[in-house]
Amino acid sequence: MTAAAVAGTTAATRPPAAVVSGGTRGIGLAFSRRLVKLGFRVNALYRSDEDGARGAVRELGPRLNTVRVDLSDGASVAEAAEAVVAEYGPPVVLVNNAGMNVDRPFLEMSHDDWRRVIDTNLSGVFYLTRALAPAMVASDTDATIVNVGATTGIRPRRNGANYCASKAGLLHLTKCLALELAPRVRVNCLIPGNTETDELVERFNLNDPDARRGMLDEIPQRRIADPEEIANALEFLVSPNSAYMTGQKLVVDGGQFMW
Repeated sequence: MTAAAVAGTTAATRPPAAVVSGGTRGIGLAFSRRLVKLGFRVNALYRSDEDGARGAVRELGPRLNTVRVDLSDGASVAEAAEAVVAEYGPPVVLVNNAGMNVDRPFLEMSHDDWRRVIDTNLSGVFYLTRALAPAMVASDTDATIVNVGATTGIRPRRNGANYCASKAGLLHLTKCLALELAPRVRVNCLIPGNTETDELVERFNLNDPDARRGMLDEIPQRRIADPEEIANALEFLVSPNSAYMTGQKLVVDGGQFMW
């Protein structure tokens, strides 16, 4: 699949622009890698991991531009989005991938624990989408937004009321955006299951064989996803193959939660 097929552009035009928040590590890096492969000029947003940003640039080269921004700061997000549009044009693809966990039992959860997660995982999506959507809607090229959710946005878990609430809110925000940005912009929610990233390994102690075995026992396919498998789903959602799909959730979890 070529970038022209995905974006409706010709070889004579500049590469179509994409924006991926949290796009320099983990699943986000797999998204950036795939979009570069498809011919996009990717603007990967990150908050603080300078080493990860430099590593992503070394791997992906000049088709990757990194932008440091705190998604919880609406004014900074608007400024960064304006610079991206001025330099590279309206994005054809926006992937709202960045997220954070601050896990606590509910009765021990502080105001700051709640605010930090909601501000990044939900408000950050609002800020970035609100900053980029006007240019995407006004463009003469159909565009796609993919919000990256979580299985806990549908099925709750203990010690994560802030995270679960943020991801449940993202599901409904996806539907609202799909209604209001149609027909020019499609909006869907991609929900990965357990995926082999440094963050997952650390959070669930998966270097311990017993802990890993316990997780695998809950997954019908008996394995954890590779990030590139989640990127396969992203490729589908930004391609013409999903042209009649908007306001939907796509769960890629090895059958762990059969909603």
